[in-house]
Amino acid sequence: MSEVLKEPQQDRSRATRQRLLEASVESLAEVGYAATTVSVVAARAGVSRGAAQHHFPTRADLFAAAVEYMTEVRLAEIRAQASRLPSGARRTEAIVAMLADVYTGPLFKAALHLWVAASTEEALRRQIVRLEAHVGRQAHRALLEVLDVSERTPGVRETVQGVLDMARGLGLADLLTDDSTRRRGIVRQWSRILDQALRAPGV
Repeated sequence: MSEVLKEPQQDRSRATRQRLLEASVESLAEVGYAATTVSVVAARAGVSRGAAQHHFPTRADLFAAAVEYMTEVRLAEIRAQASRLPSGARRTEAIVAMLADVYTGPLFKAALHLWVAASTEEALRRQIVRLEAHVGRQAHRALLEVLDVSERTPGVRETVQGVLDMARGLGLADLLTDDSTRRRGIVRQWSRILDQALRAPGV
């Protein structure tokens, strides 16, 4: 009987944790770091402040976990969508466009607020440095996978990293104004360059 009771309780705990993570990213993206307190996140998630602190003892723990979780969700979405794409040049463009969407969406805006705050808060900086390394590896691995290339091939690692850096730059350009029209042209051109670089003889 106790095992039966534990399972729904664990499900509720996971659901609460997920709501807190999603609410954190939404709040960071919408109102920024200073206004995103644990109390604000808890209210958005529909839980008590005590429940939030039970899952995440510190504000830095909550925000780092939120960005990590949402990054995994977005990369999983890219993998799923890419698996349904046909082969060819249009596939590369679709993948780069999906990546650009991630970096111009709420997740990137939330992460950017954290990076800025981390530059002056040592405890948060330690969390974000660790997070950035992990998320960077995950994004790099996901892009290699959906492009079906190996980083053991000379030049591939740098080429793929260049695409990730480009996508981040597009995210910054879109932060204050809608940059979508210009972005489409850049994505199209970068996709051509990427396709030529990755499909060139010896790559």
